[in-house]
Amino acid sequence: MNIFKNLFGPKADLKAIKEAGAVIIDVRTAGEYSTGHIPGSLNIPLDTLGSKIIELRNKKKPLITVCRSGARSGMAKAQLESAGLEVYNGGPWDSLIKQLA
Repeated sequence: MNIFKNLFGPKADLKAIKEAGAVIIDVRTAGEYSTGHIPGSLNIPLDTLGSKIIELRNKKKPLITVCRSGARSGMAKAQLESAGLEVYNGGPWDSLIKQLA
């Protein structure tokens, strides 16, 4: 069970965080994103995330990362946190969309 806690981090009220203005970052590939995504989310594939850190910092909003399973969004969370951003791992995009409804 600790492996999941480490992967997803402490439980946060992602619906409240989103309602407070957080930006959802979908780190799947463009092809994956085109098959379905959370409306209003930004598609920034994990392998290009590093080049977008300044742009994301300038938004001055919390970020919620999502992907297909939660693994890439966890890696994205770690990368963004190390850059000093407030970020939450939303896990699989199709699970988060249900939480936000």
